[in-house]
Amino acid sequence: MAEHKNLLGGPEPTHLPENEEAYRLLGEESLAPAEVAAKHPTFSLAWAMLADDAFEAGRVVESYAYARTGYHRGLDGLRRAGWKGHGPIPWDHRANRGFLRCLAALARAAGEINEKDETERCWQFLQDSSAEAYAELKR
Repeated sequence: MAEHKNLLGGPEPTHLPENEEAYRLLGEESLAPAEVAAKHPTFSLAWAMLADDAFEAGRVVESYAYARTGYHRGLDGLRRAGWKGHGPIPWDHRANRGFLRCLAALARAAGEINEKDETERCWQFLQDSSAEAYAELKR
């Protein structure tokens, strides 16, 4: 994992806690994201996967709802991890990726339903939180 050196005196990077059981269910057990979200509703990666699947199938409002759920569950986790509303949320920390993917999915779906302010706010939040995630997800 890359070390993030804070040269400007801002907050330290925030790392969500890992959920090995949820990863195991997705991987080894091959459970569907909906089943994993039902068993582990705070696991943002499952919500991000649901949002991506719905978006790809043309179900934009459903994608928006899944992304918003995972985003809010991720925010709750970030706050519990000490996040104060700003600062780095590193993409290279596996547990952060679900939240960051939900944030990108929310921006994408919001754009499709003409929520311009939310689209811009979410993309900016993603860029401010992790330039690496922004580069990876805003394609």
